[in-house]
Amino acid sequence: MLSGRSEDQKRQLMEGITNLMVDICGSKRERVGVVVHEVGAENWARGGVPLADEGLTPTGRPEL
Repeated sequence: MLSGRSEDQKRQLMEGITNLMVDICGSKRERVGVVVHEVGAENWARGGVPLADEGLTPTGRPEL
């Protein structure tokens, strides 16, 4: 995902993914690992154009 989200958002994401693995897949909570991989908009391209050139925010929405 694009970098720039808050620590709280990432924490909620990790908890949510863990809960889904437990609820849907029957995984043991203590065995679920989640890695948040953040990529800067300058290092991610769509259609050959870096997202930073499109002025996108971390949520993928254009800056106002």
